[in-house]
Amino acid sequence: MASYTFTPRGVCSRKIDFTLENGIIKDVRFTGGCSGNTQGVAALCIGRPADEVVGIIKGIRCGVKGTSCPDQLATALEQAIAEENK
Repeated sequence: MASYTFTPRGVCSRKIDFTLENGIIKDVRFTGGCSGNTQGVAALCIGRPADEVVGIIKGIRCGVKGTSCPDQLATALEQAIAEENK
């Protein structure tokens, strides 16, 4: 099991912590951001394969921003997947 911390850019959340085990998301915690939304996103991700989640949430935008908290989580997951595949 590996834990990761990611600093998102362009969104309200300040930090995303998550844990992967064999490519499966075990835990996601956002610091900052819209509490209900980030808790909902986190709950929907737990137990799913990280690459599946990336395919679902990558590219989601928040208003006029070019990104969102889910999109930033997708970026974080992509980085973690790349690191695990080294």
